[in-house]
Amino acid sequence: MGPQQVASAPTELVAGRVQLLGPRLELAPLFVASLNLSLPGLRYIGWAQRPRADAWGLEFIDYDLKSWAQGECLAYYAFERDGGAYVGRIDLHSWDFDAPRCEVGYVGDVRTAGRGLMREAVLACVDLAFALGVARVQALSETDNLRALHFAEHALGFKREGVLRYFERDAQGRLGEQVMFAAYNPAAA
Repeated sequence: MGPQQVASAPTELVAGRVQLLGPRLELAPLFVASLNLSLPGLRYIGWAQRPRADAWGLEFIDYDLKSWAQGECLAYYAFERDGGAYVGRIDLHSWDFDAPRCEVGYVGDVRTAGRGLMREAVLACVDLAFALGVARVQALSETDNLRALHFAEHALGFKREGVLRYFERDAQGRLGEQVMFAAYNPAAA
């Protein structure tokens, strides 16, 4: 497994009630509109601290496209299959091909929250990571982000592994504590 395999991942996934699309510039307005509506709940995400314009969204998705082509990050934009409502963005990043592992990140749209759609989308990406050959998919969350902690452990079924102190800076630039969660590939055992 390596960057070439990641770069050749499918650009569309379907799982349950959601369809996931790889990065496309035409998705920028939907992504930006969702981000701007969801800002009050995104205080833990560095790039989601202020309203953004469509031009920023185009640059963001262009970066997704370049990262995908280099096998560094797979970003998917999830939509509800019935009706096409935007659900959120999921990415698989921080690949370690020797271990092998990656990290999953996700940002949901407030308009579709609470319906289990984001759960389905994230689990589809975790399944993809397992199919690509990773032994584990990690998720990190700040210790005081109770909603994200609950989502990782209870909705996704990830195992809580511990707290990483002074691991990285938070959205406000302070060194903080992160909770490490992981899902394990049953085929890797």
